[in-house]
Amino acid sequence: MKIKVCGNTLPQQVTALDDMGVTFAGFIFYPKSPRYMAMKIGAEKIRQIKGKIIKVGVFVNPTYEELMKTVDDYRLDMVQLHGDETPKFCDKIADYISVIKAFRLSDDDSLPHMTQSYTEVCDFFMFDTLGAGYGGTGKKFDWNMLEKSPPLKPYFLSGGIESGDEQKLSEFITTAAGEKLFAVDINTKFEIGPGVKDVNSIRKFAENLGIKKVK
Repeated sequence: MKIKVCGNTLPQQVTALDDMGVTFAGFIFYPKSPRYMAMKIGAEKIRQIKGKIIKVGVFVNPTYEELMKTVDDYRLDMVQLHGDETPKFCDKIADYISVIKAFRLSDDDSLPHMTQSYTEVCDFFMFDTLGAGYGGTGKKFDWNMLEKSPPLKPYFLSGGIESGDEQKLSEFITTAAGEKLFAVDINTKFEIGPGVKDVNSIRKFAENLGIKKVK
């Protein structure tokens, strides 16, 4: 199981995450987010981050030109689309960079209905809790929703994942719903403040999941 830490704003913390074996670092390019990183880290700082960690830009309903310019300026490795982006838009972006399409689910949503038209036009799905606005809510996502219709595409699991969930996650990946679980996405439950991560808590979480440090 891989880990994505989202909402980063401090380059030195991203380096620490890389050292402990975290695979993905998420940077939020949504102006309404308190973790909007364009106001916190310049493009040059992001380009200077070394190591194996994969840099993911998180966007909400961007224009094609805006997204591609940001990808180029910050030298992002992947993008995560967290708004109402259409399958056609995802397909166009996927011609140039790997795409994670996020779905915010309520108890009444049909997973197959929501994801079917996106299956062939993006690389990964992400499942999160439905909230009043866009982006993460920090609220616990009901993993049981995935048991009704186990995802057929590799996905990121988000939504209020916190310390203490390690055993449940280890058990979940043995189920039909967890078979395609590619990575867990953590954010607000591992913070000291918006965009400032509790690195020690993340390290313990990673160790409990069996994540190995980068050699």
